[in-house]
Amino acid sequence: MKHYISGLTLAAAILTMSLSSCSDFLEEPILGQQDMANYFLTEEECAKQVTGCYQSLAYDDWWQIYKFYNATDMCTDDMWMGNTTQDPGDYLHLAHYTGNTVQAGNDCQNFWQYRYKGILQCNIAIEKIPNVTFKDPELGNRYIAEAKFLRAFQYFDLVKNFGGVPLVTGLMMPSEVKGIERASKEETYAFIEKDLLEAIPALPVRSAYAAADLGRATKGAAQGILAKVYLYQEKYKEAEEQLKAVINSGEYKLLNDFGDVWSIDHNNSAESLFEIQTNSEISYNLGERLSVVVGSRDDSGWSWGQPTSNLDKAFKDEGDSIREIWTILHHNQTYIPNDDSWNEDNPYIISPSKHKSARANMKLYIPMAKRPSPYDAPHIPLNYRLLRYADVLLMYAEVENALGNDAEARKALNQIRTRVKLSNVTSSGKQLRDAIRRERRLELALENNRLYDLRRWKDDNGKLAIQNLMGPNGTFVKYNLEESMDVYEKTNQNENSNKGITFKEGRDELFPIPNSEVVQSGGSIKQTPGY
Repeated sequence: MKHYISGLTLAAAILTMSLSSCSDFLEEPILGQQDMANYFLTEEECAKQVTGCYQSLAYDDWWQIYKFYNATDMCTDDMWMGNTTQDPGDYLHLAHYTGNTVQAGNDCQNFWQYRYKGILQCNIAIEKIPNVTFKDPELGNRYIAEAKFLRAFQYFDLVKNFGGVPLVTGLMMPSEVKGIERASKEETYAFIEKDLLEAIPALPVRSAYAAADLGRATKGAAQGILAKVYLYQEKYKEAEEQLKAVINSGEYKLLNDFGDVWSIDHNNSAESLFEIQTNSEISYNLGERLSVVVGSRDDSGWSWGQPTSNLDKAFKDEGDSIREIWTILHHNQTYIPNDDSWNEDNPYIISPSKHKSARANMKLYIPMAKRPSPYDAPHIPLNYRLLRYADVLLMYAEVENALGNDAEARKALNQIRTRVKLSNVTSSGKQLRDAIRRERRLELALENNRLYDLRRWKDDNGKLAIQNLMGPNGTFVKYNLEESMDVYEKTNQNENSNKGITFKEGRDELFPIPNSEVVQSGGSIKQTPGY
């Protein structure tokens, strides 16, 4: 029986030899089905397969992966669904914690399916490349390491959202899926750790790559992701080792201007450890469209994913005007940094009648002069930042505080604050812990980090932070129903202000497994408890 690079989800994760995303090493259209019996005979074929593994980070439009990334912030105190003129569809059951297991699971289907497609792409590379003779054996080892890094990254995405998941380590045919079971969360994390630890020695540092290979996995990226994997498990000493390696490498630094962090002009900057690569080439879908998805409906956008007044208040309470202006756009704003299209006579509009919050995501805003034509298409050349050095410093601060090394924690934390002209934090212990947590919210706002922080942090009452924010007595729910003075949010109830009131402890700390996966497995994949 021939094995083709084609089709499975976890019952049929379609594998194509595909190249989409883009730096110099990612700049070609999707190729067709390949017969594996006659493939992987040359270095070039191996290179193309690994390049296809990068394609699986986001695929060729907004709905496979980016949509879910956006939805995770909707599940927090930072973001509303936002669009109040259209059916929220997939977003409602996740963002508002409705408890509708089947529908919420369906809403996770694309993310689950496309993450397993990517994993199987990586499995093929890991399995087949060792059989090819390379002129330079180090290159073959690097390709395998890149595939292991990318596989680990995608499993990390899955375990963060669903807990333990089925561990698929090779090429599976649809008939082999029945009977497969979920690994435990601990087993899933152990598998991720193993992949990353094996990848790190064979991955070059950032500066060792040629310009044409900018965007590939580096030693620093693997160490940074591994540190986050350890941190999420409270393995503080192990996380500290990896974070110190990144910091001491000299390969990364904070950009001087926070406004440059998410600028098209600063893709793959010195602050970035890993990004999804993009390109504006109109012939192929190599760019991103999330900027359109989150943009104001009065500015060619769809307004799915609007910052909350609660997040806005957090910036104001901290006196953090620099990060606020680069994170949140406001209705009737007359000055937008790096875009002179808007002024007193032509303010930026986010109509309250169309939007839950008269705010929009500034990090993904594209200045008018830099918008490709057509704009509402996957051609926007803004790389999606997956891990940056500011996150590394904040993880290091959190780890050192947990280990009792508060001086080191403050040193890392205050580097972040100095950039945005905030005073140094001088506190220790739990007060320092809380300051680090606030800083993560402000620095990494709307970057697909908040939900996972809230799910792992424990508050002083022993509960997870997400459990204290959401639910009928949650502080975020009470803020919106009893404390908020935001006229726009209170007036427009086409998205109900009671978001999170139906959050259920013991259920909503994870998302449900897509129901179709449970059915297709013959029941061997068990649904998450509580659903």
